[in-house]
Amino acid sequence: MKYITEKGKKTPVRTEADIIVVGGGPSGITAAQAAAEDGLKVILVENRSFLGGNMTIGLPVLGFLGQKGNQIIKGLPQKFIDRLAEQDAASEHRPCPLHMSITLVEPEAVKNTALEMLLESGVEVLLYTYFVDAVVENDRIKGIVIESKAGREAILAETVIDCSGDADVAYRAGVPCEKGNEKGGMQPPTLMFCMSGVDTEKLRMSIANEHRTYLTDFIPAEYFGQNHQFIVVGLRGLMNKARNEGFTLNTERTIIITGLRKGEVWINMSSVHGVDGTKPEDLTHGEVKGREQIKDIQKYLMAYVPGFEKAFFTKMAPFLGIRETRRIVGKYVMTSKDVLECRRFDDAIAVASYPLDLHHPHDGGCTLTWCGDCYDIPYASLVPQRIENLLVAGRAISTTHEAMSAIRVMAPCMAMGEAAGRAARLAIRNEILPSALDVRLVQKELLEKGAYLNEEIALNRQEL
Repeated sequence: MKYITEKGKKTPVRTEADIIVVGGGPSGITAAQAAAEDGLKVILVENRSFLGGNMTIGLPVLGFLGQKGNQIIKGLPQKFIDRLAEQDAASEHRPCPLHMSITLVEPEAVKNTALEMLLESGVEVLLYTYFVDAVVENDRIKGIVIESKAGREAILAETVIDCSGDADVAYRAGVPCEKGNEKGGMQPPTLMFCMSGVDTEKLRMSIANEHRTYLTDFIPAEYFGQNHQFIVVGLRGLMNKARNEGFTLNTERTIIITGLRKGEVWINMSSVHGVDGTKPEDLTHGEVKGREQIKDIQKYLMAYVPGFEKAFFTKMAPFLGIRETRRIVGKYVMTSKDVLECRRFDDAIAVASYPLDLHHPHDGGCTLTWCGDCYDIPYASLVPQRIENLLVAGRAISTTHEAMSAIRVMAPCMAMGEAAGRAARLAIRNEILPSALDVRLVQKELLEKGAYLNEEIALNRQEL
């Protein structure tokens, strides 16, 4: 590899803050809100022109309800959904036999609402701004380096919260990170797309009444008879028939998600294997292949799936839906055993219930394993090794490849973001490192602000 030598230059400090949040997706939104709650200066840096991350690509928000039907994600995540619902831009949390629950959201409303709520909270939002490096001294992060049309600048801060989804800040700061399974294989990304003109009533009643023809995975036929807005996962027989007749389909299952608007659906069926979401050449390959795959997917839907006879393409998601890249190695590495045994932690900062949901790195298959109830996410998994004054929230927290497949969905990520934001603020107010913070203070505040934690912690924290 060739190298060039850049002339030595000083990087101007654009500004200073108490807390910087890098990434404006589900975890970043709640992290910034929580961090700014009592007047600290909080800056959120986002490289796109909008906030919302994966909530803007047509996916439903998964994970608000537990496997027993109780709501386990509350607090700031619920307030965000409530704000959307006021605009008819979010559904209620609907139980789902496969995904525990789905909450439909309108992508464009997510962008507007996230920005409005952060500005109302006093957060300084910097869009069109790329994080490119970490400022580290004596194993403590002191700020970040950014690039934009204005050039290369630095922002200094007491604490940084990495909500990039890819552990970008942690990796640049020198935190040990991992990728993928034991062979480095990562779950493949999906390029979502939207179709309109779909007769969703015909679709759901065909599945409800002809379930042998239109067989779905785990979701009973009566579910479709009872729900006008729904998610379809399965129709494997139709896909096999289409393949035998010359269609190229890269996944085993048809996945259709109804939108909030009449006749609108989002399709989650493209799958590009071998993509490393931290490499631009791989992301480009994913976009190219995803768009190629979507051509046959559209034709398949219109030719084989009831209700799609008059459907038409309307829009593509603004970016690839990445399931997995880097994960930090933190003070505790959460495992699939923790998930499947419904483990409780003394330092729990969130509760989740979504199953292990592994999209196979090297084929079109997917394996789901449920725990039967809920499990805790520990604070120690948000605290990285080696570097102080840094917290991580979202799918890049400290887990194994398998455990990450469960905690990666959006509702738990939003809960982690709120916890990280509150922890960062409390650490500054108490003049202590986030890694040394008494997590009981975070738990107490989470409960006071309406978040959900397991019953034992909720009872004990009332005594503080």
